[in-house]
This record gives sequence, structure tokens and C-alpha cells, in this order.
Amino acid sequence: MQTTQNFFSVGFELILRDLPIPYDLYINSSALAQREKFVRIFPLGGLLSNEDLKEFKKKYHQLYVHESQRDSYLRSLAKNDLLDDVEKTKVIKDSAIHYLNGLFSPDKEYTTEILAESIDGCRESVESMIDVLEDYDISKVQKLIADLSFHDFYTYDHSINVSMYCISLYKAWKPKAPRNEIVMAGLGGLLHDLGKIKIPTAIINNPGKLSDEDFLVIKKHPGYGNSLIQESHCACEGVDFEVIRRIVYEHHENFNGTGYPQGLEGVDIHELARVTAIADFFDAITTKRSYHEALKVEDALAVMARSVGKKIDPELFEIFSENVNKLKFLGKTNRELPVDFDPCQPHDVLPFQAVKAEVKRNDLFAKEQADFGKVKTQDKSKKKNKKKAA
Repeated sequence: MQTTQNFFSVGFELILRDLPIPYDLYINSSALAQREKFVRIFPLGGLLSNEDLKEFKKKYHQLYVHESQRDSYLRSLAKNDLLDDVEKTKVIKDSAIHYLNGLFSPDKEYTTEILAESIDGCRESVESMIDVLEDYDISKVQKLIADLSFHDFYTYDHSINVSMYCISLYKAWKPKAPRNEIVMAGLGGLLHDLGKIKIPTAIINNPGKLSDEDFLVIKKHPGYGNSLIQESHCACEGVDFEVIRRIVYEHHENFNGTGYPQGLEGVDIHELARVTAIADFFDAITTKRSYHEALKVEDALAVMARSVGKKIDPELFEIFSENVNKLKFLGKTNRELPVDFDPCQPHDVLPFQAVKAEVKRNDLFAKEQADFGKVKTQDKSKKKNKKKAA
């Protein structure tokens, strides 16, 4: 999807047909790139057939929709039965990247207006995403993500994937949640790394091991995001900025209080920040990248299980794992990720470490205690039998 001034191009196959289209269609009637002249060729509310579109394809090189109608265009995708969900999601993902780029592109000067426009556009993308994922559980979302292409900028792809997982996990946790809460779950996932717009791109995209100095810089991004939202005083219809602020600020807090930047613990961490933390973790280790292989889902769940109660919320993880094809107890691994593992950062090699020996000693101790209990029970039984015999 290419954007030219205030218009964006749309594929012929993506246009709604046999239903009233909720947007106007334009062509660029100028042959000069410097002098675009957009002319409307089909009105909002009109009906298009396959034959109509075939004729358009013969006559016109490209069709366009005005930027002000992007939301309506995205929403129409869910109604287009001629498209599969991968095709629909690709378009929605491209639109989300368009808005994220408005925030993260280093050649664009950040302003409150850009933040408001980008967040409102991201909300539109999330609304469309919810429509496409209406009947999806987390397992289906994972398979859908696996079919999508990825881009050079890790933050874009990762944020969109996290948003999709947040939508599905929140719906699994609260099946009767109103739509506006689901939108906030998805939007929080999409914007959770907002503070990285103040982090140098070279650090954000570094898939190698970060220096201690660079990691300290990365750890500032929740605070940066918090300040951006607090200081902007944005207002967008359908967006609860206080909820988004807390997700942005708290998604690196750990359930046991060892996270950052505030060291919050348990339910003091906003529930949607806890949802985001699980989505963040899962995508980081299951999505294939050019620089590292993905873990199988069952192995990823086994790795995450070792962080339950430490990094992630036990109740939410149980719901999450049960929603991923009942794979909770199938994965086997003797590896774990450190408690300071940063899912928001690309990794050429995931920083696994061997499971600490004391876990095994604890298991052995528990077994010895159980055996000791059996021995004591057997001794008592023998004494009772001797008394009866006497």
C-alpha cells in the first residue's frame, strides 16, 4: 500500500464488491509524478461488480482512496469474502506500519499533532484487526502471524504481533469484555514500545548482545513513553490515554517485583500491562526472524512456564497456555531465559541459560519429604497391627 500525498493506493482485488463501498475511488490523472491530480471515478455508497472491476483494471493503472477514508477502507476488508484472512491482515499490518512509521521514522520531527494522528490511525488498524480476528484463538493467531512477511524494522512487526496476541489473550481471559476494552488491549500492545522513538535506531535494531551502557539506554524507553503521553495532552475518540500510558510504562515490570522502571509487583501492575508482557515474551521467542530461528510453540510455553510468578502473571499464563492448543505440558526443555530478558529487543541468539541446579534439589527434597512421609505412615501402621495382635 503506497501513500501519495493524502491518498493511498489499493489493490483491485481488495475492493469490496456487490455491497455498498464505504469510500470513494480515485485515479491519478496526471502522468507527471510532480503534479499528481486525483479524480474521483466511483462514489462512496456505490455498488461494484467483478465485471466493473475488470473494466477498471483495463482502463486504470492504479486506484486510490483518500487518507480520510482509510478507516472505512480497512473496516470493509472484514466483509470481503473473496479475501482470505492472511490477505486481509497483510493490508491491516501495512496500514499499522504506515502509522507507526509516522512516529518512529528518524527523518520526521516528533510533534504532539503527529502523536495524536498516529495513535488515532493505530486505533483504526486495531479496530480492523479485531474484526478479522473475531473467531480466532491464540493458536490460530500464531499460525496467521507465521504466514505474514516480516520487515527490516523489528519494532514494527513485533508491535503488530503483540497487538494481535493481546487481543486474543484478553478475549480468552474476559470473553464478555466490551469492544472498547479489547481495543485498548490491542492498542496498548501496538504502542507498548512508544518510548523507543527517543532511543537511537542503531541500538533498537541491534540483534547482538548489547553493551551494559546500551542496555541502560534501552531501559529508559518505558519512562520516555510515559513522559510523551503525559506531556502531549492528546485526545482521540475511543482512546483511554491513561490506560495506554500505564501499558507503555509498566510492560517491563515483573510479577515478582524485579522489573523496571518502578519495581511494581503482582496486581499493582496494570492488568493490560501484564497481558502485554505475556504477548511480548511469546512473540519474541516464537516468530522466525532473519537472525534467529523460532522456538516451537510447545517449547516456547515450557520456557515461559519457568518465568511464571517471576516475570509473568501465573493466572494469565495458565489461560494463555490453555488457549494455545492445550500444549502447556507437552514442551520439554532444560533451558530458561534470564529474568531481565527483553522481548522488545531483537536477538540474533536467544540468551538461554541452563536451569539452575537448586530447582532440581528442590524437586529432590520434595520427593524425599514424600518418601519420608510414606515411611512414617508405614511405621504407624506396623505399630497398630502389633497392638491388635497383642
